[in-house]
Amino acid sequence: MIPDDDPTRSLTVANPDDPTITYISLVGNTYGMLITGEQTNGQYCLIDMRVPDGGGPPPHRHDFEEMFMILEGEIEFTFRGEKHTVRAGDTVNIPANAPHNFRNVSGAPARMLCMCTPAGQDEYFTRIGDIVAGPDAPPPHLSDDELADRRRRAGELASTYRSEFL
Repeated sequence: MIPDDDPTRSLTVANPDDPTITYISLVGNTYGMLITGEQTNGQYCLIDMRVPDGGGPPPHRHDFEEMFMILEGEIEFTFRGEKHTVRAGDTVNIPANAPHNFRNVSGAPARMLCMCTPAGQDEYFTRIGDIVAGPDAPPPHLSDDELADRRRRAGELASTYRSEFL
């Protein structure tokens, strides 16, 4: 039986140009928290990822599903050690627990939507990155000590958010 509607939950309309969207600078990328776990009762989150040439996270894995839809450019995904180049219009699903990473090796900026289910990655990114003014804001200039602090914090919080770096 389907439960009754929960009137305390509202419709969410996300626009990447909305000034209320939180943008996070993380490992040189800019991530917009379009739809958060708080808005979906923890079911999923949707992140607008803007990845400069050369950008991308280190190899990692986590116990939740992650899906990417490439909106602009192309991205090289490494999945279980095998490289796959995906282009605008392609969608990639990363199964839970599988080792992976991605890198923009196209020579131009790329953009993709990332949905994680269940949510949590949105909160993790917010806790380990730096808030920036918007999608096109430059990353902050961090000292070596500040960079080391970000890496330490990411490592310390990874298990809390069901992730590990490889």
